[in-house]
Amino acid sequence: MPQRPPAFIEPRKSPVQARSTASVDAILQATIQVLLQVGKERLTTTRVAHRAGVSIGTLYQYFPNKTALLQAALKRHLAEVVAVVEHECREQQGKTARQMVTALITSFLNAKMRKVKTSVAFYSVAADIDGTKIAQQMQARIDHAIVGMLSTACDSPGADPQLIADTLQGAMTGVTRRLLEAGASEKQFEAMKHELIFLACAYLDASSTRATVHSAGN
Repeated sequence: MPQRPPAFIEPRKSPVQARSTASVDAILQATIQVLLQVGKERLTTTRVAHRAGVSIGTLYQYFPNKTALLQAALKRHLAEVVAVVEHECREQQGKTARQMVTALITSFLNAKMRKVKTSVAFYSVAADIDGTKIAQQMQARIDHAIVGMLSTACDSPGADPQLIADTLQGAMTGVTRRLLEAGASEKQFEAMKHELIFLACAYLDASSTRATVHSAGN
């Protein structure tokens, strides 16, 4: 029988002091470094603790096992991308829909390109650590940010902001995953970024035209 993915495991406790925060930061950084160096199968809590320069007891104060470590590291990695998107969406408020999606796609792909090896590594282990749930949590934040941005557009994007947000997010994540899994070069990423912007802008133009025609018909 196929193994079921492990349930999402929350850390044992959250760091409340600067020293504790530093320890957790070191542990999560070490988790990514060990993952990239030896892979998921050979990654152990002992290896991570040694790499982070903390005792195994300190590690276990926050993370009960390897799965919890990887889940927390994935969550932090994705949160960095989300933070970039949320910031860009706030910056673009009040501009045209075309300007918005151009900035959105650029920021999203640039954030993904910043740590390509880490993104690829997490894609490869996501199914084993219930990464889908973590990704859905982050996608919900991105969705909220995009809808909020589009709702302030100085021109009409044509369709419902929620529908546009769903379409854009599907296109961005799909294209990015394909590029990362294929080991695409930075040059290929740049080319695809321009194509994705072209696609999104064409979609907005068509959506706006459709809305105008529909309105005139009524």
